[in-house]
Amino acid sequence: MSDTFVLNAKRRQDVGKGASRRLRREANELPSIIYGGGKAPENVTLTLRQITKALEDERFYSHVITLDVDGTTEEVILKDLQRHPAKSTIMHVDFQRVVKGQKMTVHVPLHFTNAAKSPGVKLQGGIESHQATELEIRCLPKDIPEFIEVDMGNMNVGDILHISDLKLAAGLESVALAHHHDLALASIIAPRVDKEPAAGEAPKAEGAGEEKKD
Repeated sequence: MSDTFVLNAKRRQDVGKGASRRLRREANELPSIIYGGGKAPENVTLTLRQITKALEDERFYSHVITLDVDGTTEEVILKDLQRHPAKSTIMHVDFQRVVKGQKMTVHVPLHFTNAAKSPGVKLQGGIESHQATELEIRCLPKDIPEFIEVDMGNMNVGDILHISDLKLAAGLESVALAHHHDLALASIIAPRVDKEPAAGEAPKAEGAGEEKKD
């Protein structure tokens, strides 16, 4: 992947809920943690503006990121985001260190293509439906894709596309399939048709057929 994401971070010693609240409120910074790779976890801070902008790019979620921590660089992937339950604002970010030659588990976005050209939609009037937006895969850091394409071009009404139907690139392994869970990803569903009165049959009047009460 040609694009590179670089974030600047600072080490922090002051931890705890109170310290985190002060960072977000007073310094406009976000508490974060880096872990894994055979090293001790490290608490750092990011500028809220910088991480917010990075999260606007879909590729950031499955891309190897360079963290510059006080002049020392670490290669990481985004592992988790904690958001405020009511406001949806970002509260904390978790990063996992990348170790070259060691496989990682990541969530990769799914891109659904060609549904409008499929027989199910174009000829049969079906409706495109997605049962997932991302796929958990295991691979080497160098093989992490920006997205996985889900081609719906040959689907008919009633068809369901599962993980096993995907043509994953070499080196990619579906975590769900490895555990024998062949989950549905997409389908073409029949359009909802309201039942109309038969020819010559008048619509049923409101209250018709009700038992007459004295």
